[in-house]
Amino acid sequence: MEPLTWVALGLVALAVVGSALPLVPGGGLSVVGVLGYWWSTGYAEPSTLLVAVLVGVGILTMVVDYFGGAIAARAGGASLVTTAVAVLVGLVLLFVAGPVGFILGIAATVFAVEFAQHADAEAGLRVALWATVGVLASTVVQVVLTGSILAVLLFVAFV
Repeated sequence: MEPLTWVALGLVALAVVGSALPLVPGGGLSVVGVLGYWWSTGYAEPSTLLVAVLVGVGILTMVVDYFGGAIAARAGGASLVTTAVAVLVGLVLLFVAGPVGFILGIAATVFAVEFAQHADAEAGLRVALWATVGVLASTVVQVVLTGSILAVLLFVAFV
């Protein structure tokens, strides 16, 4: 196997790990890895159809990464203002306190903003829970999607 093939497989493996970390584009790394692998084989394997499917899964992973938490917050009843403020606070706290700060920042901000807007602690807590579960669930979905891309590519490479 050529060195570029190993690099491509390494990128796809790194994508799985990156999917569990904030601000690491697991879906994007998967897409680059799949296309790099395909290129390294002279476009011989995997088939064009399988490459299209794997790239599609990688793009879906990127959508989940960027919008999963916000979609969950909105599904739980958060306003657009609440969602926007929570994402900004979460990103700032990510750099201050890491992934835990990101998650707690989103939860606390959603609760605080919703409570300030509606003076309903129960509703604020419900929406904060939705947002928090959404962020965590989107991470799980990303790991599963990038893991499936890795599994398929390893199957193609070694079977």
